[in-house]
Amino acid sequence: MSWFLAFAGFAVLIILHEAGHFAAAKAVGMRVERFSLFFPPLLLRKKIGETEYAIGAIPAGGYVKISGMNPSEDLPEDVRDRAYHAQAVWKRVVVIFAGPAVNLVLGFVLLVVYFSAVGAPTGDAVGSIARGFPAQGVLHPGDRLVAVNGHRGDPIALGKRIAADKCPQQPPSSRCKGAHPLRVTVLRDGHELTYTMTPLYDPSNKKMRLGFGYDPNGGPRKTEPIGASIDAAVNRFWFVTKAELSIPAKIIDPKQREQIHGIVGTYETTRQTIIHDTGDVVGILAIISLALAVVNLFPFLPLDGGHIFWAIVEKIRRKPVSLRVMERSGVVGFALVAMLFIIGLTNDIGVLSGKGFGAAP
Repeated sequence: MSWFLAFAGFAVLIILHEAGHFAAAKAVGMRVERFSLFFPPLLLRKKIGETEYAIGAIPAGGYVKISGMNPSEDLPEDVRDRAYHAQAVWKRVVVIFAGPAVNLVLGFVLLVVYFSAVGAPTGDAVGSIARGFPAQGVLHPGDRLVAVNGHRGDPIALGKRIAADKCPQQPPSSRCKGAHPLRVTVLRDGHELTYTMTPLYDPSNKKMRLGFGYDPNGGPRKTEPIGASIDAAVNRFWFVTKAELSIPAKIIDPKQREQIHGIVGTYETTRQTIIHDTGDVVGILAIISLALAVVNLFPFLPLDGGHIFWAIVEKIRRKPVSLRVMERSGVVGFALVAMLFIIGLTNDIGVLSGKGFGAAP
C-alpha cells in the first residue's frame, strides 16, 4: 500500500503542475495537442476535442504539448495563429510559469496545513549521545529534557543553564569538569526522572556540555495558530529555495555531490515516511512540490525556466531568438538535467543498496 500511496502523491504533484500549463494555454487561446502523465511510450491515450489525454510508461514527470513550441514546426494554416511562438511574449511567460506557480502555491499551502493541522515535532527529544561525556549511559534516545536544577524551560533555555557552568580553572583546560554538578530532569515513558551529572568542557564547541544532541524529528507534535504557521511556512519555503538553488554548485563539489538525490530516492523517502509517520507525508509532499517548482525555473532549456528566459530575451531584443541559438542552449540544458539525473540515480542506488532511506533497522 505504501508504494501505491507514494506513487499517487507524486502523480498528483505532476498532474497539478501540468494542469497549470494546460489551463493557462487554454485561457490565452493556444492549441494544446496532448496532456500526458509520465513520458512515452504511451500506454493509454484518448482524444477529446482537439486535445489528446495520455498516460506514459516512464513515471518521471509529465508534459503538455502545445502546437508551435518548436519554431520550425510545420503547422496547418488554421493552427498557426494559435501556435505557441505566434503568441505575445507575456502569454508565453504566463503559460510556462503557470506550472511552477501551481507547485509553489500548493507547496506553501501544504506547509501551512502541516504546521497548523498536523503539527511539526517539537524537536526536544534526545537523539545522539556523545561517547565519553556524562550523558553516556544515563540519558536514552527519546528522553525529553524538562528541567535543570529544578528550573524548567525550552531546549534553548535549558541548554544555556548547562553551558553556564564553569570549570574551576580558567581558561578551561581540555575536557575539564564543571564546578557544580547539575540535577537534570528528563521525561521518559511518561515518568520524570532526575539524574546528577557534571558537565565537561568541550574544546571543539568551546562550551560546557553533557554530551547529547536533540533529534529534530523527535518529541510530540505541536500545532501552531494560522499566523505562526504562515511564518513557519515562509521560513521553510526560503530554506528549500536556497537548498535547491545550491544544486549546480553541489555538482562541482564531490562531497556535496553525494547529497543530490533523484526520483528514486525521493520516492523511497516518501514511502518510508508513509510507513513510519504518516503525518510527515504532508510536509514531505510540500517540500517536493516547492523543489519541483524551483528546479523547473532554472534558466535552462528544456526546463520551464529556459523557455521563460528566452522569451524575456526576445522581449528585450524586440525580435525572436534564432532557432540555432535555442538549440545550442537546449543541448547545454539537457546535458545539465541528464547529469543531475545520473548523479541522483547513482546516489539513490548507493543508499538503497546500503542502509536505505530512513528505513528502520
